[in-house]
Amino acid sequence: MLDGTPEDRILIAGAGPVGLICALRLSQTGIPVTVFEQEDELFDDPRAATTHPATLEMLDELGIEQEVEEAGLVAIEFRFWDRPTGELIASFDHGLLADETRFPYVVQCEQFKTSKIVLDKLAAFPECRVLFSHKVTAARQTEHQVAVTVDYPDGVGTVTGRFLIGADGGRSVVRKAMEIEFEGFTYPERFLVLTTPFDFAARPQYVYRNYLADPTEWCNLFKVSGDGPPGLWRTVFPTRIDETDEEALSDISVQGRLQKFFPKSGDYEIAHRNLYVTHQRVAASFVKGRVLLAGDAAHVNNPIGGMGLNGGIHDAMNLTEKLAPVWKGDASIEELARYDVQRRTTAIRFVQAQTIQNKKRLEENDPDVRQANLNELRDTASDPVRAKEFLMGTAMLTSVRDAAELG
Repeated sequence: MLDGTPEDRILIAGAGPVGLICALRLSQTGIPVTVFEQEDELFDDPRAATTHPATLEMLDELGIEQEVEEAGLVAIEFRFWDRPTGELIASFDHGLLADETRFPYVVQCEQFKTSKIVLDKLAAFPECRVLFSHKVTAARQTEHQVAVTVDYPDGVGTVTGRFLIGADGGRSVVRKAMEIEFEGFTYPERFLVLTTPFDFAARPQYVYRNYLADPTEWCNLFKVSGDGPPGLWRTVFPTRIDETDEEALSDISVQGRLQKFFPKSGDYEIAHRNLYVTHQRVAASFVKGRVLLAGDAAHVNNPIGGMGLNGGIHDAMNLTEKLAPVWKGDASIEELARYDVQRRTTAIRFVQAQTIQNKKRLEENDPDVRQANLNELRDTASDPVRAKEFLMGTAMLTSVRDAAELG
């Protein structure tokens, strides 16, 4: 209720995939939840799509993996290329993980599709409320409860509950209200994402996930299912530091970048073009009293390797695993500190370190270092033992298993 009447439930700010997965996991354990989302519906934006094996295991635990897989594309391998020479440097096959996981592959499923699947599941739980057009604008807490101020179509109200999960994105109102620092840095260049229906699979060398290293302008190329066959292809490029938004998004710039990497006759048809400011930041704490942060509210990183959304889903599963017994009185509130230790440590040691390294690998311009990096990738891919270890990291299986041992 939006009148300040105390309610015995968990409040969640943000109805992205992370907030909704928190709601589903808690609802499945019988805990009442209210989710607040400022938009009037789920937003079909061309953001994250890669779902790694470790995350597929979690989605299977929730009972939605099959639906996510059917809504996306299965990608068994990914490849690294040297753009200046056109040479294939390395190809990694997730089949090497068949003895480690029931999901030795990646699923390319846009995050809004995952959100819609979860939202549909939540309809089966009458004690779960998902309120669209409800924007959390402030948050506070006492020793025993939390309260949020909510702007909604008919006015402003206050809602109280026992715990609050901030899953409200990189500009999180909840994080700011708790005065938690967002430590890290922002890249001087932005990331330009272009989506086209052009079928790159017609060129046999390209699989569904490709990384093209170039000392002046790298590129990622990957496929998503879009609205169905034949699907869409997305490219990610860095902008020049002195390039304006208008220049980067212009037809001349867009066509020039695509033709430089993937020359063809005629212009590319462009379905979407988006610019993103990109950060590497981690909240100073993921837990403050009865308030918990998850997903982009807790950590953000560059998209190379597809670890941001996956990390957020890992937050949601770890958080709800610990919050449920606290709610039910089977564990003390101090148990939530383990969530902070496990997920914040993983965000710093693994996700931040790996995504920063991924970017450096693609953009390296020192000839000797660049060649050493490419040689290392080539040698790793050619050795099944090293390749499997590498894949355990990119599939995020190692990070999840290591995190379970912390705290």
